[in-house]
Amino acid sequence: MPAVRSQRVTVTRDIPVRVRDGVPLGTDHYAPALPGAPTVLIRTPYGRGGPVRLLGRLVAERGYHVVIQSCRGTHGSGGEFAPLVHERDDGLDTLDWLRRQRWWSGAFGMFGASYQGFVQWALAAEAADELRAMVAVATASATRDSTYAGESFSLDTVLTWAELLQAQTVPWLARQWELRRGQPRLARALAHLPLAEADRIATGVTVPFFQEWLRHHTPDADYWRPRVFGDRIAEVRAPVLMVSGWQDIFLPAQLDDYVRLRAAGARPRLTVGPWTHGSPGLLVAALREGLDWLDEHLAGRPAPPRAPVRVHVGGDGGGWRDLPDWPPPAVPTRWHLHADRALGTAAPIPSPPDRIWYDPADPTPSLGGPLLVAQRAGKVDNRSVEARPDVLTYTSAPLDAPVEVLGPVRAEVHLRSELSYLDVFVRLCDVDRRGRSWNVCDGLVRVAPGRFPVDPSGVVRVPITLWPAAHRFAPGHRLRVQVSGGAHPRYARNPGTGEPLGTAVTLRAGWREILHDPVHPSAIVLPLAQPPSTARP
Repeated sequence: MPAVRSQRVTVTRDIPVRVRDGVPLGTDHYAPALPGAPTVLIRTPYGRGGPVRLLGRLVAERGYHVVIQSCRGTHGSGGEFAPLVHERDDGLDTLDWLRRQRWWSGAFGMFGASYQGFVQWALAAEAADELRAMVAVATASATRDSTYAGESFSLDTVLTWAELLQAQTVPWLARQWELRRGQPRLARALAHLPLAEADRIATGVTVPFFQEWLRHHTPDADYWRPRVFGDRIAEVRAPVLMVSGWQDIFLPAQLDDYVRLRAAGARPRLTVGPWTHGSPGLLVAALREGLDWLDEHLAGRPAPPRAPVRVHVGGDGGGWRDLPDWPPPAVPTRWHLHADRALGTAAPIPSPPDRIWYDPADPTPSLGGPLLVAQRAGKVDNRSVEARPDVLTYTSAPLDAPVEVLGPVRAEVHLRSELSYLDVFVRLCDVDRRGRSWNVCDGLVRVAPGRFPVDPSGVVRVPITLWPAAHRFAPGHRLRVQVSGGAHPRYARNPGTGEPLGTAVTLRAGWREILHDPVHPSAIVLPLAQPPSTARP
């Protein structure tokens, strides 16, 4: 059945929806000329103009009431914007307001990307049967996880986001001038210590949530308990569509949401494409699939059939694959680090460790990967960073047959260091026939005393969870694993001293050894669709 369309849409702007503490939230209502139309709610801190205004009209013309609301403290809404603090209560109060409208049909859906997805998870468990559909794009219920990936601090993402939010308050021409200059204030802030001063350098003001996130970074911090929404995910009854990209900042947490919903008996739908957080392709796919999802679950109009999971496999000979579930069946295969910087599935043999010197005063730079800004994110040629003396690379022989990686990726690195505080960054790359090294996935873990056991010889076995991956390594290509001490400014540099995150200024450099012998079998563990026939070191 085709979508019901209404060419006549009435728009009412700047409705002051008052929530329980009296704060008015600026709200726009797009009303189709269709009786009994359900509602789509979009709550956002990014304003009600521009692309979201076009989205509102498009969805309304498709036969839905569309309510677009600015989160408190943003774009005409009262109060102060404190990320994640008020979204549950404000969302539930907005739902109560919807119930009192004469055009309310008793059913609504939600749509949005990134922070617009956080606000969906904030109220999803308590919206009960009235919430009929969710379209969660590049987002997750576990809001803390991506801020402290590997228990480090996602400096580039957090500070860039703080700068973006502050930029919404300055004149348009001033913002364009700063962008044209390459955002020099942000670049200086990312390189600055102590981090507690970085927000003022980047934005000209102190950003309260940035300061709080620097202080409350431990996993058991009471601060985060009301700000994460995954503890009630099993109670969510609305059908959930998830759309993301392999190089998205929230991907691991979003896939965990999928797995948890499936374990609770739900039937979410998942699409993961070759996209970064702000890729145009991600937004186009989200709009196309999201409208079909709303039609099916909110308006009762059948949508085109498709598999529960659809993923794009990168690399030569890849493409879109339909899967019954995530993660798919795979053979976990250890690719060991070997002497002479080799990589292969053969068991390790006795060999001396490799050594690197890491200096946080000249931190190993991040290059591409999952970043907030699409122009700097994604797959890039890694040869420049691999040429640095603080990066170890382990490379396989040219492949005789294709190797397809599809699923969760992890690594185990056995190391010994003269420092007790350090980071371990591991990245998987695809080296093509021209020698270009393209990043596929990566992960970082922060090591501190007591976090991981230390054997009598001082060796620590560090488990690293990398971003999941879907990639086909073509014949003639080689697999490469990078091991280094950081990826700055994507992750805050580890000063090596154990000083507090926000106030550390002393930088301590030191040697570390990467072991790869039979007693210390450092490896990356890849989920292979079929094990390789030959993979010699």
